[in-house]
Order: sequence, then structure tokens, then C-alpha cells
Amino acid sequence: MTSASSVIPPSDEFLTAPLRATIDLQALADNWRAMAKRSGKARAGAVVKADGYGIGIEDAGQTLYNAGARDFFVALPSEGATLRTYAPDARIFVLSGIWDGMEPFFFDHDLVPVIASEEQLAFWMRAVSEHGDHPCALHVDTGFNRLGLSLDDALFLASDVSRPASFSPVLILSHLACSDDPTSAMNRKQLESFQQVSAAFDGIESSLSASAGTFLGPDYHFDLTRPGIALYGGEAVIGQPNPMRPVVTAEARILQIREAKAGETVSYGATCQLARDSRLAVASVGYADGYLRNLSGHGTALRETGLPGAHGFIAGHRVPVAGRITMDMTIFDVTDLPEKDVAVGDYIELFGPNMPIDDVARAAGTIGYEMLTGLGLRYERHYLEAE
Repeated sequence: MTSASSVIPPSDEFLTAPLRATIDLQALADNWRAMAKRSGKARAGAVVKADGYGIGIEDAGQTLYNAGARDFFVALPSEGATLRTYAPDARIFVLSGIWDGMEPFFFDHDLVPVIASEEQLAFWMRAVSEHGDHPCALHVDTGFNRLGLSLDDALFLASDVSRPASFSPVLILSHLACSDDPTSAMNRKQLESFQQVSAAFDGIESSLSASAGTFLGPDYHFDLTRPGIALYGGEAVIGQPNPMRPVVTAEARILQIREAKAGETVSYGATCQLARDSRLAVASVGYADGYLRNLSGHGTALRETGLPGAHGFIAGHRVPVAGRITMDMTIFDVTDLPEKDVAVGDYIELFGPNMPIDDVARAAGTIGYEMLTGLGLRYERHYLEAE
């Protein structure tokens, strides 16, 4: 990554690429600062798994570190090793934990395993008894039923006087199942369970909330929050305005504009029959690039429910997808735009400031996380550096 204060013009490759993604690192830094403020008395960490939610773990990591983050969360040890270069003195927690044979890798890169099962706990206790003290975190399941010790096992461990002194967790964490729905009774149920665990491990920091949980208020903040999707501009809470700045703008170049007559059909399956004479813009993006087939305007099971397909944005207007999305190309109906406003070589915004990523995701029956982490390798990227 280049100096965080530099201004780099787009490359020639970016200016002419069939697909391009603009990544606003200033927005990423500002979003982290906003989540840090929202975290109140708690510190705000940063989740950078899945290659920094698709924008690149190197650029995401350095930007967030420069913004002030000192606690990072990754899914895999390899992600943590990559991040270490860009966050030299940060604590890097590996959410998938550790298994036999990986301990030298964790020690060499100063990674903190999140112990998530009885098997990992037994192995880790043996490892630290042989190799000496090394920090870990302890994941407790409070109702998600994914990873973590059971509540009873965690409470027993907290009071077990026979546990090795070298077993020294620096963080107790859990994960909320329904925090994107503030009305869910599950949130309070999990909070009460986690409060028991946090009290039992008195003197050890606790963390319950990711992005959506942070919006639930101070009761859910504990010592450390773990914002993820909100940092990257995604919607964390269902049915509420998204206060975060968009970070990624994805665009596709128009390969051809063609005229089609009323009654003709568009794309595979001939599922889209035109009701009027139309102008169609064929754009260089498809499901191989993470622009999901379920975004199609016609001819998928999701459209049979009556929900509309996706739209792009060009020349100040939203334009609908026509027919089925294919592997490498998508057809947009630009009939309602003045001919002079759209030309071959122009770019259609797939998602970004004018097409919120979560609105696009809803058209596919999914969430913004999947759209971000599914950004394909064919996007030419340009980074707007943070100050």
C-alpha cells in the first residue's frame, strides 16, 4: 500500500477497464471513527476477515491501523500473518482458533487464537504448558450454536482452580444471533447469558457486539466492540437508515447499445419479452464477477415472487436489468434515457453512492456482505487514499 497521505490518479488500465472498483479508504477510516464513537467507553476493534470484506486486507488493515484500531479480528491464521505487516503492534485475534501443529505459526506471528471448543481448549492448555504463556481468547456460545464453549462449561472453567496458570485468556467473547433486529428478544437473552460469563471471568476483558450489536446501545458494548460490515459501508441494522459512508463503488463498461423491437425477447430462456421498442446496454459484468444471477430482471425463481430485479445507475438515472444475467454480461434497459446521455464505453454503477449495496443485495435475496466479499478478480481497482 502506498503512503496514506498520497493522492494517486487512476491508472490507464483503470480508466479503460471492462470492470472497475473504486475503494474509498478515507470513508473506511471515517466509518471506523464513527463506530469508535458509537462504542462509547468501549474500544472499537476492526474485523478484516475475507480479505478485508473484499477490498484487500493489506489496504484495509493499514488504513484502520492508521485510524487508531489496535484490536483486529480475522477468520484464518494466514489472514493474521498477512495483517501483521500492516498492524505491527496490534492484537490480532483468529476467530477459527487453533489446532495441533499450528502453534509455531501463531507464536511466530504473534497471533491470538480464539479458543472455541473443548478440544481446542485441551490442546491449547497442553501447548502453553510446554511452550510457555501466550495470550488467547475464549469464545462462549450464548445461543448462536456455531462456535464456542457452552455456557455451563465456560462457567465451570472460570471457577476451576485446577486450570493451569499458563492458561491466561485476554478476552472473553460471544456473538449475537439477531442483533440486526433490535426488536428480537434473543438479544436480551444472549446479553443476560454473557453477563454471567463476563462476571465469572472478572478482570478479563469482554466483547459481545459486532457492528449491529454496537447499535443496540451501551449494555452491549462491554470492553471491546468488533465492527465489521459497518466499516465497509454496509447496512448493519434492518429497517433503519444506514449512517455509514459507502466504501466501494463497482462499475461495468458498456460494450454495446442495441435497438430491439416490441415483442422481441432478451437473454437466456427468452424470459423477458419487451413491451415496447427498447434500447439495451450490454455491460461487461456477470455472475463470474459476483454480480449474482438472482439479480436478473426476469427468469429466476426470485422474480416469480413479484420482487423487482436489480438496477444500475448511469447519467443520473436508475436503469433496470433486462432478462437473465449471464456469466460475463448483463443487459440494462436504457430506453428512458436520452440517447445522447449513454454511449458505448460509458460505465454503469452496479453499487456505490448512487446504488446502495444493500438495496442491490435485497434484489438478489441476499445481504451486502455477500456482494462485497464476492467481488471478482476481474475488477481493476483504484484506491482513494486516506489522509
